[in-house]
Amino acid sequence: MSLPVVPLPVTAVTCLEDRSQLERTAHLELAAGVQRLRLGPLTPLAVDHSLRTELAGAGARVLDARLTRSWTPRPVGPAPDDSPLRERLHAARAALRAAVADQQRTTARLGLLDQLAEELLREVAEGTGLDQPEPRRWAAELDRISTEQDELAERARALESHRHELALEEAELDRAVESAEPPEPELRCYLDLTVRAEQPGPAVLTVGHLTACALWRPAYRAVLGGGAVRLATDAVVWQATGEDWTGVRLTLSTARSMLAAEPPVLQEDRLTLRELSSAERRTVEVELREEEIRTLGPAGPEQGEELPGLDDGGEVRVLHAPAPATVPGDGRAHRVPLGWFDAAAAVELVAAPELSPLVSEVVSVRNTASVPLLAGPVELVRGSGYVGRGELRYTAPGAVAELAFPGSDEYRLLRETTEEEGTAGLPGTGRRTVRTRTVQVHVTRLCAPGTTGEQTVVLRERIPVSEVSAVEVRLHEQSCDPRPDAVDAEGIVRWELPLAPNTRRTVTLVYEVSASAKVAGL
Repeated sequence: MSLPVVPLPVTAVTCLEDRSQLERTAHLELAAGVQRLRLGPLTPLAVDHSLRTELAGAGARVLDARLTRSWTPRPVGPAPDDSPLRERLHAARAALRAAVADQQRTTARLGLLDQLAEELLREVAEGTGLDQPEPRRWAAELDRISTEQDELAERARALESHRHELALEEAELDRAVESAEPPEPELRCYLDLTVRAEQPGPAVLTVGHLTACALWRPAYRAVLGGGAVRLATDAVVWQATGEDWTGVRLTLSTARSMLAAEPPVLQEDRLTLRELSSAERRTVEVELREEEIRTLGPAGPEQGEELPGLDDGGEVRVLHAPAPATVPGDGRAHRVPLGWFDAAAAVELVAAPELSPLVSEVVSVRNTASVPLLAGPVELVRGSGYVGRGELRYTAPGAVAELAFPGSDEYRLLRETTEEEGTAGLPGTGRRTVRTRTVQVHVTRLCAPGTTGEQTVVLRERIPVSEVSAVEVRLHEQSCDPRPDAVDAEGIVRWELPLAPNTRRTVTLVYEVSASAKVAGL
């Protein structure tokens, strides 16, 4: 005897970094005594060992709870309850199979005729050699075979064209059915409960469990205009659990529930000391290494297509959707609004000619929200509309966030480098190799007629930073034109260049790298 199935909808969802915690609620009418209930269907991806149930009302308690799954294969052919669209798909597939079979028969018949023509030509050769010619019969047979070959070849071409049209129609109907009618799941999951009620009456069942194939990432939309930025925060949610989440209380968490809680196994790591050889004492091995500095504008990192992890600053963050959310279980990305704020914007034109010939507009805004901004992609919007895509790093409440908008196309950058190598010092008394590099950057501002007013462009160049005493890097400030406004510990040299309309300025950077004679690998 099959039990009636009681619906068990999803009412609350907590999305984690790589999975989700679902909460389901059902209102039951219980009879007194022990009884069995079947609820669902649930997603087959539910994690059995995470199942938790709570029953309130009618003095009831849960004696046993388990998830049961059943597999029902999909019907191969038409079914009585098929929709008209699916019936058209089945008809198109049947017509395509018939066209393919007809084309195969025609191709096979053409092959037989080719074989027959070869046999007849062989008979003509043998009969002529034996002085037993039959020209009339041979001519009639060849004419009949040639006529039938021409007819079948024309039919084969027509069948190929018809088969191609049917294949296109079948593919179009298949896409339409897939988008309009999600396939019925082959694997179904139900919750089987055994409960005991002291008295008949209503009860509320709450079920919680983990599920895979459901996760989230933060995303933002920055609208720049009127000296201010409106920064809207969204949660991009994916879920392919096989069921829709309709009107659920959505919570977003950066917790990593499956992170290993056990300490790693310690491996033996032996350290040994040895005397340096005479060659090693005479040589210092160095190498040039590129370090990525996380800055915005042209010097920023390239955007990748892979899904990044959540950057929460090392502390678990929990966000709540302000309104009930609906997320279909189609595996696609769905945006859920979380909130927004307006803040004053400080705009700065930034150029990094070593990485890009473009000038970016770096906008600084203060996070006035009560929650931190997690790292994520940002859609950049101006008054004219969407202008590009950027990246927002983790920003605590009250901290300043920077966004790189595409700059104006009125700037042109041209970068030229020259290098000279020489030596300094006497042999045997500290002789050093000196490399002097000169970098020239030409910055041009081309404006439309009638444009007035200066604009300041922040130009950034870099010099190497040495980590060993045998290699020295020195900036020739007296040879730089103009002198740099600032040089930080990471070797970033900065100028602030005021540019009037239709003017050009040249910035010269000169630095030297000197290494002792025992340095190798530079």
